[in-house]
Amino acid sequence: MAPSMHNAQPWKFVHRTGTDTIELHGDPERAMPREDRDHRALHLGCGAALFGLRVAAAHRARAAATRLLPDPANPWHLADIRLGGPGSADGELAALHPALPRRHTSRAPFTEEEIPSEVVDGLRSAALLEGCELVVPGAWHTDTVLGLVHESQMLEAADAAVRAEIAAWTRTGAAGEGPDTEGIPSYAFGPRQFDVTSPVRDFDSRRRVPGRASAVFEKRPRIALLGTVEDSREDWLRAGQAMHRVLLRATLDGLATSLVSQPLEWPELRSVARDPGSALGFVHMVFRLGYGPPGRATPRRPAADVLTFV
Repeated sequence: MAPSMHNAQPWKFVHRTGTDTIELHGDPERAMPREDRDHRALHLGCGAALFGLRVAAAHRARAAATRLLPDPANPWHLADIRLGGPGSADGELAALHPALPRRHTSRAPFTEEEIPSEVVDGLRSAALLEGCELVVPGAWHTDTVLGLVHESQMLEAADAAVRAEIAAWTRTGAAGEGPDTEGIPSYAFGPRQFDVTSPVRDFDSRRRVPGRASAVFEKRPRIALLGTVEDSREDWLRAGQAMHRVLLRATLDGLATSLVSQPLEWPELRSVARDPGSALGFVHMVFRLGYGPPGRATPRRPAADVLTFV
């Protein structure tokens, strides 16, 4: 149920029979070489899946001790998760379990209602628990990030390879598309923006879905930036876990959420997204937060495709 770029679900779990360990592997066949050249977004998605496993284990009263990047000889072996005995669970993780099936990306308009400071503080705390920082930008920084979103949209429109990659992960019902257990289905696109004020990605920019409605979105989107001091593969996996934790906490707090990765997919824009006055060295994800209709569940790959017993 974890979020991943274009809902590619780029993870594989392996349980070795007779042990209490589950391995997490990245799936290079689900990589996006044009939009995610260094596989950072793939690591974020796998980190999110890892956090989902930790929450599920806690729900079953089991602890999940995690070791990141356990095999230097195999870069796709991302983590080992050792399950503890009954009664060893983290209660704060278990409390997030009801949000797992409820958390969905919402590409609908949000209201202009302010988010209470105590809710924002809770989201910051969620990121800190995973070794990351969540920054709520001020007015000038928000304008900068929103400007980078619009700039990334222009770069995307001018790059045929990027457009083709996005098309490969969208599902409109047309012939020749990929399996309907993955990718972004047309019902999850949300309405078109009547006037483009919100950083919601339009997966149907070429207007392939007939009858799609238009709507007015919030004028001042509320965003938050998730990042780390360094930019290693281990940081990416930590950021993926923090991303999922923040989203689950936001869901329990009644917020609607969507992820904004467009400017972070272009190295020349990603470096500009951070506040130069902040200790946050590298931005990994931008959240759009607010009050509005929740998104619908997107398809999921069968368990047999992502879990192997050996």
